[in-house]
Amino acid sequence: MEKKKEISSLSIASAPSQTTLNMSSMVTLAEKMPDGEYDPFAHREKTNQYSNMGALAHLLKGSLGSGILAMPMAFKNGGLIFGFVGTILIGLVCTHCVQLLVRSAQTLCVRLQKPALDMAGTAYAAFTSGPVALRPYAVVARRFVTTALFCTYYFGLTAYVVFIGASIQQVSPTEPSGDDAGRRSFIALLVVLLVPLAMIRKLKHLVPFSMVANLCIVVGFAITLYYLFRENIATDINNLNYTTSLKGLPIFFATVLFAMEGIGMVMPVENTMENPRRLLGWNGVLTIAMAIVVTLFTGMGLLGYLHYGNAVEASITLNLPAGEIPAQVVKLLLAVAILFTYPLQLYVALGIAWAQLEPYISNSMHNVVQNSMRVVMVLGTIVVALAVPNLGPVISLLGALFFSILGLFIPAVVDTATHWDQGAGASTGNVYLFTKNGVLIVVSLMSVVAGTYSSVLDIISEYGGVTPQ
Repeated sequence: MEKKKEISSLSIASAPSQTTLNMSSMVTLAEKMPDGEYDPFAHREKTNQYSNMGALAHLLKGSLGSGILAMPMAFKNGGLIFGFVGTILIGLVCTHCVQLLVRSAQTLCVRLQKPALDMAGTAYAAFTSGPVALRPYAVVARRFVTTALFCTYYFGLTAYVVFIGASIQQVSPTEPSGDDAGRRSFIALLVVLLVPLAMIRKLKHLVPFSMVANLCIVVGFAITLYYLFRENIATDINNLNYTTSLKGLPIFFATVLFAMEGIGMVMPVENTMENPRRLLGWNGVLTIAMAIVVTLFTGMGLLGYLHYGNAVEASITLNLPAGEIPAQVVKLLLAVAILFTYPLQLYVALGIAWAQLEPYISNSMHNVVQNSMRVVMVLGTIVVALAVPNLGPVISLLGALFFSILGLFIPAVVDTATHWDQGAGASTGNVYLFTKNGVLIVVSLMSVVAGTYSSVLDIISEYGGVTPQ
């Protein structure tokens, strides 16, 4: 029974937040409800919870990964001015979409009298209790969200594996050239580190790893900034891209979205907080985390592109001097940071996969099957990384194909289904609701098509020897 309780915490449960969507208000859900109204927070699981600092660490690690090192390349594709403004706007949109999802879960928990809903359960409940025309598609919605969530976080680990292998290769005295064959060797060797980390089952036990990873990132970024400020700008600013292009726009959008999006981690983190009422609000944990993330992303992209210009690599660490000790330290620190981020991201994918398998597994076989599943899933990310060992095309493809759907499309659809025809003045409210969420849906679909097309062309050019026109 204890094992089942432990695994249930893996299933990305998302207790709805106590706050409203209004960022200027810290009024709790219980305070807003009439007397006798169902309060989902009074019925939530109270074990295996952790502090606000632990929640902040997890949210930061859910958004801060190898993608931030590609921000100068994103600025190259987006242009100096558009990249600066666009990064901030994407950060605001991502934060808003997280709020849409949490608000929908909050509303549906009260409506259906359930203490918590995971992301797929929120979509299912939104369709079953929403407009009549959508109700027959509730099961499809749940399966779609489950599949999108799994693909986003599982295949996103491929970029992590590629980055760790590339970073180790850069500091290796035996493989200084950076060829794909050498990089594949280091990627394959990562199995001895990733499998033990994947065996950690409780999110609470990953907090120390998140803390260490955050420290490594801070120190690594500080040294990187030292290099950016130590020397004069190495490029002529007149040759920089100030605006984007038809090819660069989807790559920019997909890269920033991949690196910044952490919506899949918000709901399980909120569900395991000691004080979930501190998640939202103008001074809440989520707001603080996203403010830090957007600031770091914008700063790294702007400074990196200003310094290296159009010669910037997919990861800015590739531009650092190869023979200097501080530059080598940066690569090792960031490799450790991403290594410790890997089990946190794998946590989400494992929860989804286990939820599908658990009903068919006897109690006596739980440990054996789950441990085997963890090993197989780690090996899967390594195999994909071996097939495409270059970071740039991987990041843009994953961002376009998966993160656009998970981060923009699903929250907009779920929010529309949840709040359609609710309350007085619904007709006027529905116009605003449909217009706003409709824009999010269109943007996400455009990102999927254009970003995937551009990324696939880059991969074909990289490995097929064909120059895309």
